[in-house]
Amino acid sequence: MSQILQRVAPIGELRDKEILKNSSTYIYTNHGDIDLLAHISFPEGEIVSGRPVIIFFHGGFWETSTVTQFVPHSHHFASRGAVAISFEYRVQAKHQSGPLEALDDAKSALNWLHENADLLGIDLQKAAFVGAAGGSFLALVLTMLKEKAYKAPIRAKALVLYSSVLNTTRKGQLHHRFPNDKLAKSFSPSYLVRRKLPPMLLMHGKADRLTPFSQAASFTRRMKWRGNRCELLDFPAAEHSFFNFNVSQSYFEAHIAAADHFLVQHGILTAPPEESVCSSVREMP
Repeated sequence: MSQILQRVAPIGELRDKEILKNSSTYIYTNHGDIDLLAHISFPEGEIVSGRPVIIFFHGGFWETSTVTQFVPHSHHFASRGAVAISFEYRVQAKHQSGPLEALDDAKSALNWLHENADLLGIDLQKAAFVGAAGGSFLALVLTMLKEKAYKAPIRAKALVLYSSVLNTTRKGQLHHRFPNDKLAKSFSPSYLVRRKLPPMLLMHGKADRLTPFSQAASFTRRMKWRGNRCELLDFPAAEHSFFNFNVSQSYFEAHIAAADHFLVQHGILTAPPEESVCSSVREMP
């Protein structure tokens, strides 16, 4: 077994430990005495090769760790035959870090996943990135940077993005979290749009006051103008956190069904049985 694949018991706050108790947890990198963890939900049965992988980057605006927010999503996609992985990364509240440190950790996560793909039984040609807020920023930057700027070990074949941070310039949000305005602009997804990007599904609440819907609409127009597949699904009365499982069951079922359908369309998942794709969600404890 790879020395990099270090399995550990889930750690953290008591609530997080309880939520993550059914996940397999591994150390993917460390910074001194700080271990950063990958929490994995496997499909039932023995590990077999060639399974799709859904890679989650949590929200929290690089301020707090909200790694458990994607546990229900992970359970759903594991029930659909995918290996679902939620990566922790450094955040301001714990590590006095910012978006660039989070981005470095996300790169390390992909390197770890690439090195251990065979052991985990995943097909890297069937990799999807899922992100929320600042996690969407990470997923987008890892995807949108050109090869000469970042030689990615894994490139997403499709992206599903919730309440995304899309513009980190002075005209957008969170530019003050970067060392300077130049770096804030150079890493802003709104300024990284180019041709030949993978298909993306953005889901955004129209009542979002933290990451305005108008920026999602503008980003989608830019993507389409460049000839990319980019869909924007709006939730008219929804606020920023609409996609979390504990906010609204109807919202959750709607967006998880949309994400599932999108990933089937683009060859990540196989078509579901005739019964509703949300049946597994309703059965969650």
